[in-house]
Amino acid sequence: MTIFIQSLDYNLWDLILDGPNLPTITNENGEIISKPRNKYNDDDRKIVQLNAKAKHVIICAINSNKFNRVSSCVSAKEMWDRLEVTYEGTNQVKEAKINMLVHEYEMFTMHDNEDIKTMFTRITLFTKSLNEDILIVQIYVDSTNESLCKDFAKIM
Repeated sequence: MTIFIQSLDYNLWDLILDGPNLPTITNENGEIISKPRNKYNDDDRKIVQLNAKAKHVIICAINSNKFNRVSSCVSAKEMWDRLEVTYEGTNQVKEAKINMLVHEYEMFTMHDNEDIKTMFTRITLFTKSLNEDILIVQIYVDSTNESLCKDFAKIM
């Protein structure tokens, strides 16, 4: 979805990541409140319009079950953050998942009576299942990849 949103309008992506600075004013008590729509200037309308466009893109890209989770969100950033936690988990969950994947990678070995083609298929399926997570552990994989290559050389 990231590439899709960026391809439509990179400003949408920036707004989703950084959040919109929705128009506000300071009331007579010194509190910052949302600016009434009838007091919007052209810049305020552009910001609100871009947020609405980003929300629309996100809503069109998700199914009805996920819509119920984000329909109450005020900003596209809030929607994105909620979807990110839903699909990827919190930072603790992400870290645990990465640790598990690194462990699986470390424990990857050629099985007895397994040919190279079968082993290559297994590691290919494993790396495909990592999808975006492999980018996160890429630094670790690069540092240990040399030892895996040495193991291949021993087999041949």
